[in-house]
Amino acid sequence: MTNPRAPRTPFGRTLCAMITPFTEAGALDLEGAGRLAAHLVAEGCDGLVLNGTTGESPTTTDAEKADLVRAVRDAVGEGVPLVAGVGSADTRHTAALALAAGKAGADGVLVVTPYYSRPPQEAVAAHFREVADASDLPVMLYDIPGRTGTRIEPETMIRLAGHPRIVAVKDCSYDFLGTQKVLAETELAYYAGCDEHLLALYAVGAAGCVSTVANAAPGHVTAVLDAFDAADTARAAELQSRLTPLIEAMTGAGLPGTVTAKALLGGLGLPAGPVRAPLLPAGREAAEGLRARYEELVGGA
Repeated sequence: MTNPRAPRTPFGRTLCAMITPFTEAGALDLEGAGRLAAHLVAEGCDGLVLNGTTGESPTTTDAEKADLVRAVRDAVGEGVPLVAGVGSADTRHTAALALAAGKAGADGVLVVTPYYSRPPQEAVAAHFREVADASDLPVMLYDIPGRTGTRIEPETMIRLAGHPRIVAVKDCSYDFLGTQKVLAETELAYYAGCDEHLLALYAVGAAGCVSTVANAAPGHVTAVLDAFDAADTARAAELQSRLTPLIEAMTGAGLPGTVTAKALLGGLGLPAGPVRAPLLPAGREAAEGLRARYEELVGGA
């Protein structure tokens, strides 16, 4: 028996918010990025989100962002959806990044709410429409008020759903009621942006996830969704529960997901490298704790 629901999945179902590998000297590691991308796809990711928060977009240049998209496209081929983060606090700059992402080979763009200036909702909507009008790529809105200081309110989301190129949402709002309201009133494809909400949001009609934890455990993240799609909700809940200690260690223990993902990947021999300032690498105790949670998950699979 399969799950009869059929949410829109414009970019796939299991998307990894991929880290951006750097060399030990701090330069962009394009060869490593290609290897990591190919590994993530082989292990169960349908698509990849590049140059997002986990990809250290605040500290990569415009040229590096485009180079990363090109390198990953070359590594994974044309069949894997690539969503490029293009968000900034400047609407004109964001629109220019969207155009550049399309030229580099992206299939869509992730656009975060403009941060720091805290625009009112009408200005938030105008920002997203201007970016959506600037290129031919479909847009995934990124609602993460804990970082930006400004929500995309449900009413704003519902209005934006009328734009033909605004098709999806990465949801880090921690407003489950508001999310369900938008799901009920629009055809926007919702992606859980917080790994702890993976199963809960999928169960009420989300398209999938944009997962930080998938950098280290892509197969385990995918398995939760597979179990639910097979109508084995008890198994899906069990698998989500097994993931919880790693989710907490990677995203809920006080360190940014970029830091924890790179610590884990480096320990596993996968391309990662250092983080860029102002971030600092995970300390030894944190790195050992992350590896312990990972080994517990893998050992219990």
